Amino acid sequence: MTSTKVRRRLPWGVYLVLLPTFALLAAFAYYPALNGMVHSLFEWRPGFESPFVGFENYLTMLGDDLWWASFRNIGIIFVWAVTLMWVLPLLAAELVMSLSSERLRFVFRTLLILPLAFPAVVNVLLWQFMYDPRDGVINSLLRAVGLDGLAGNWIGDPDTALVALMTIGFPWVASLPFLVFLSALQNVPAEIYQAAEVDGAGRLRRFWSIDLPMMVRDVKLLFVLAVISVLQYGMQAHIMTKGGPDNATQVPVLRMLDAAFLDTSWGYAATLGTVLFALTLAVSLVALALGRKVKA
Repeated sequence: MTSTKVRRRLPWGVYLVLLPTFALLAAFAYYPALNGMVHSLFEWRPGFESPFVGFENYLTMLGDDLWWASFRNIGIIFVWAVTLMWVLPLLAAELVMSLSSERLRFVFRTLLILPLAFPAVVNVLLWQFMYDPRDGVINSLLRAVGLDGLAGNWIGDPDTALVALMTIGFPWVASLPFLVFLSALQNVPAEIYQAAEVDGAGRLRRFWSIDLPMMVRDVKLLFVLAVISVLQYGMQAHIMTKGGPDNATQVPVLRMLDAAFLDTSWGYAATLGTVLFALTLAVSLVALALGRKVKA
């Protein structure tokens, strides 16, 4: 009788413990999102009268060529993120798991995961120094080996700026995909590998027949996270190029910031933020649906 009461009362205690977390989420996540949605219907001027304009800001967005052009860059970054930036981390995870020594596995795993603890801003600033057209590491190395003609203004040239941004973090091994792939491989039962070895399966056959099927759920998770991350991409471009040169690295987040802080069109910026929020929410709902389908 007593145990039954305890089981019934325990969840309420857990919910009470979670109340501060929900309060913080409401204050710093839900309220700003809802506030932005409301202000997207106004010609918002903080501190001054803000007339109601209805869906006028959304109609303006439909004719904003720079806004739609920014999605082209986002599309290129997304394709880059789910191809080459997945291949090398997956290869690194496979190589680490191929080591026969547990000690070596631990050493290489630690060395490859440790950079994840470094602030992303520090990494971007480091690459900004490397791209410096005069004293940067890349151009200095090219000049040192007699390839002066290949030296260039990597983030100042519209033809190379976007590629330079996407190259940040090369070879992209110390990343979340590596950690996810490694965790998935570590969870594969050893008996499956032993049976494959008895059947004479080679390393490549084992990858296609065992490793990849066992990582389907993880690949779907990474795909959804990549979509969300790309939609929110902007920190690297803001620090290094501000969307330039000639809007070659313009992305939706930067277009929203420019509308707010350069054009002082706060209502229009709220509109762009609302659309990005809606896209992110839609992807999150798709992620939940995929997760349920995988479990089923």
